[in-house]
Amino acid sequence: MEKRRLLFVTSELQPFNSLTEIAQNISSLPNELASQGLDVRILMPRFGTINERRHRLHEVVRLSGINVMFNDEDFALTVKVASLPESKHRLQVYFLHNDDFYKRKFDYLDENEQFFDDNSERMIFFNRGVMETMRKFGWAPDYIICNGWMTSLIPLYARTLYANDPMFADAKIFFNIFEKSFECNMEDKFLEKALLDKSIDPKKAKEFSSSNFCGMCKGAIEYSDRILIGSENPPANLIEFATNAKKEIFDIANKGEKASDLFKFIFDSKPLTQGA
Repeated sequence: MEKRRLLFVTSELQPFNSLTEIAQNISSLPNELASQGLDVRILMPRFGTINERRHRLHEVVRLSGINVMFNDEDFALTVKVASLPESKHRLQVYFLHNDDFYKRKFDYLDENEQFFDDNSERMIFFNRGVMETMRKFGWAPDYIICNGWMTSLIPLYARTLYANDPMFADAKIFFNIFEKSFECNMEDKFLEKALLDKSIDPKKAKEFSSSNFCGMCKGAIEYSDRILIGSENPPANLIEFATNAKKEIFDIANKGEKASDLFKFIFDSKPLTQGA
């Protein structure tokens, strides 16, 4: 019997980088889920702070030629891969890169600890890049786990622009909530750009209109099938929003929970259907 496929999307993962509590709290998850019989693949941005030589990244030639379009611009996407160290399941991590967005030797903050003005575009590029990479891969996931705000547009894209794409139509989507990690708002044109040149009806993305941390997470919650809690101190308003939206919740941060319990929570889910 073919293994069920799980796509694990994150902005950070040890030992490649560790920016916030996300990396600290989820880095064991891919292996734990693979141990339950899932075929797991991991996608993350290739920030300029990730050392290619140390982690033995190399380009995936068959995934070359992908372009990501938004804001009436066309951005080249390159994909590199490395093995997750010490993984008993030989898990592969795929790194999405573009020189304009990820070459700099900083992650989200500049040398003066200021939030980059183009973090919104870096986020949009990564989220749509995930969708286009999977299409090029021809690897249709049964489950998608999106970890943190940097991945929050993926549920929206999967249930609107890509809703009729067989690569994503049957995927069950999970959004993992973490502690609030920034206070500022994205640029004023964030939502306009996130809608991918008017490809998505603005009414479908009203939760994202605040362009702040909680607004983006609420948008992801709305379009996800079930919710995970990866932090001991998640924003209370996000938990309340998920509860009011009647989303089932699994608390990963509860140390008493086991991988087998999480697997059952994922396996028993049914896909949410949304129209573009």
